[in-house]
Amino acid sequence: MNYPDLSHNIYQFEPEHQHIILATAAEHAMLRRLATACPAGLYQFQPDGSLHFEWQGCLECGACRLLCDAETLSRWRYPNAGYGVIFRFG
Repeated sequence: MNYPDLSHNIYQFEPEHQHIILATAAEHAMLRRLATACPAGLYQFQPDGSLHFEWQGCLECGACRLLCDAETLSRWRYPNAGYGVIFRFG
């Protein structure tokens, strides 16, 4: 199967307006689900067990929003108009 190369996409983000914010007391099991489900690989566990999260490469698929509740994600919204991912194929 041939998958599109994500490096062709363009990401316009507002540094002062993070559109996904993790809750401070998220359960480890839910964070594992996020790391497994995210197609962009934004949620990654470090060798020390901490979670590293890069919201800037979000594909806006909503998988994390569907998997989690307010105890895991304190905010999930689409980026403001003119920001977010611009998909490029080819």
